[in-house]
Amino acid sequence: MEFADEARELLLVAPADFVRERTARQRAVRKDDRALATRIGGLRKPAPAAWVVDLLAHEGALDEAVDLGPAIRQAQADADPDEIRRLRRQRSDVVAALAQAGADLASDAGHPLTSAVLDQVRATIEAAMADEHAGAAVRSGLLVRPLESAGFDDVDLDGALADPDAVPDAWSGTDAEPIPITSARRSRKGSRASRPEPEPEPEPEPELQPEPQSEPEPEPEAEPQAEPGPRTDPAAERRAAREAEATARAESRDADAALDAAEQELEAAEDRRAELERQLAEAVVEVERAERARDEAADASDRARDLLRAAQHHRRDVGR
Repeated sequence: MEFADEARELLLVAPADFVRERTARQRAVRKDDRALATRIGGLRKPAPAAWVVDLLAHEGALDEAVDLGPAIRQAQADADPDEIRRLRRQRSDVVAALAQAGADLASDAGHPLTSAVLDQVRATIEAAMADEHAGAAVRSGLLVRPLESAGFDDVDLDGALADPDAVPDAWSGTDAEPIPITSARRSRKGSRASRPEPEPEPEPEPELQPEPQSEPEPEPEAEPQAEPGPRTDPAAERRAAREAEATARAESRDADAALDAAEQELEAAEDRRAELERQLAEAVVEVERAERARDEAADASDRARDLLRAAQHHRRDVGR
């Protein structure tokens, strides 16, 4: 099997059981394909919300939501408030139905979802509607972390897929920017407000009257103006926010990798402990068997000594 196929199967395993199943699968393929085994060993454990979305993708349940995305974006481009209103209702219904379906699948697997995870599932589905690349990502069944649509920016897919090369349609970096569904209404109002108003007729200037001579009043002293404060740069603030988010995401990925490594070490230690416990149990059985053999030998020795004493007494009696 290709790595993407292996990953799709493993990502359907509940996160609590993922590391054990991943290790078992890695050991199973290591003899025939060490390179594939190495890639399987490096597969990240999915976040709970990503696991649920992968379950929905496996069921083919995300097609309607993703296919609704182009219609939403077209309505936004056309600034059609009636169509936007209709699509908003449809989007809300689809997202709610999919979130419930995902919750049911998780419960059937023995891992009911928290409200926070359900919120992430909804946000991921909405991101798939807002951005065509995110739509390809969620349909792939290779998602390892939830997604989120943030305004006019492309949905961030960095580190979101187990095998990005297997989903070329999810590559980001094009100019297809997602647009919030409420922005079209704002832009429509803005276009009305930006229309130029007719300029007012100039009023006739009043006739100049001679002013009475008067002593000139002293000009007031100019007040010192306060120095302007530093101007904020919105673009710089956005860049700083993106950099902070990227740093936090990298730290989160590092923490996830450390957690996976720790879980692998724990599993290996548990395997060693199980082996030692098996050996100890065998040793206990051997000790008990040896103790029984010793007791039986001691009993036989006692009987033999009794027989020896009896024979000696009999010989002495006969000799008299």
